Amino acid sequence: MIAGVSFNLLLLAYYKYCNFFIDNINKMFQTNISSLNIVLPLAISFFTFTQIAYIVDIYKNRNIKYNLISYSLFVLFFPHLIAGPIVYHKEIIPQFKDEKTFKVNYLNISTGILLFFIGLFKKVIIADYFSPHVALVFDLAEHPTFIEAWAGALSYTMQIYFDFSGYTDMALGLAYMFNIKMPYNFNSPYKSNNIIDFWRTWHMTLSRFLKDYLYIPLGGNRLGKLRKYINLMITMLLGGLWHGAGWTFVIWGGLHGIYLCINHEFRSTKIKINWFIARTVTFIAVVVAWIFFRAKDIKTAFNILKGCVGLNGIDFHPEYATKIEIFFIILAVIAVNLLPNSIYLANNIRPNTKWLVFTILIALISLTMINNPSEFLYFQF
Repeated sequence: MIAGVSFNLLLLAYYKYCNFFIDNINKMFQTNISSLNIVLPLAISFFTFTQIAYIVDIYKNRNIKYNLISYSLFVLFFPHLIAGPIVYHKEIIPQFKDEKTFKVNYLNISTGILLFFIGLFKKVIIADYFSPHVALVFDLAEHPTFIEAWAGALSYTMQIYFDFSGYTDMALGLAYMFNIKMPYNFNSPYKSNNIIDFWRTWHMTLSRFLKDYLYIPLGGNRLGKLRKYINLMITMLLGGLWHGAGWTFVIWGGLHGIYLCINHEFRSTKIKINWFIARTVTFIAVVVAWIFFRAKDIKTAFNILKGCVGLNGIDFHPEYATKIEIFFIILAVIAVNLLPNSIYLANNIRPNTKWLVFTILIALISLTMINNPSEFLYFQF
């Protein structure tokens, strides 16, 4: 178990963090060590976690026995390989051995097609619409004003949601077509009234992996309140670093660690807060953290934060924000709070003419709008 986990972590460290360590050593000790010409293998963060979970589970239960082909299919099954969900063997491999998996199921096929094109629509129409607006603020604006900063931050908040949830819907849909049901990854996270619920509904398979294989082994909440909060901070800091080799990702993880500690402490007071206020505060906290997640460096992140509090001025005719963009931001915020999510659709769809027309419509719109398809954001992780 130690050898298997170490091997996977060392591979991840070499490919993803080697140059990050070299850059920081150069800055700290004024050295001039050359960066290595490393090509990051696609999806290494995802299949590394998948394999670590498998190794640890086998260690805990030596009676689990799978052959090489079943194991390889579990890791390399193409719908989830590139960017998740992060799956456990007990969820997937038994389905490979179930006779029903190899029979045509028209309900699963129709559900899969609907989910796939909903995901494609989220990515191509919504996420890719926000992408250039995000770049204007985060990459070009040196001192964004109040409206520009909020437009950029909220645009990215919507972009990453529709980009990653769109990919996940496509992955779930493809798996459904093969009669494979993968774990859900999103359950309307922007409807959360606190950060604890946010992490129960955002990137759900990453949250449970960090809980099961990092937070609980560290001691969880079994060793007292102080140790609980230390374990939360370690888990979220490493979760942030998992997303990318940069201090901005570490800060993003650290912020969410602080949020979680505050949330747990506040819960112990038993004070009740109006749901709308709670949801608004949670959403703003998430947006602030996303600024560090997207910014190319810490200086850029703080410049945007300064803009968000008005320290860069308030310009009612901003250069990097338009009325159309602001309108679509408001529309997107309404959509993520009011429209049914993919989990609801997957569990409640019944094939009929209405769903057929809807699916054809969003498929045609999505496919005709693919001109210069951009990369999914989570591919870089």
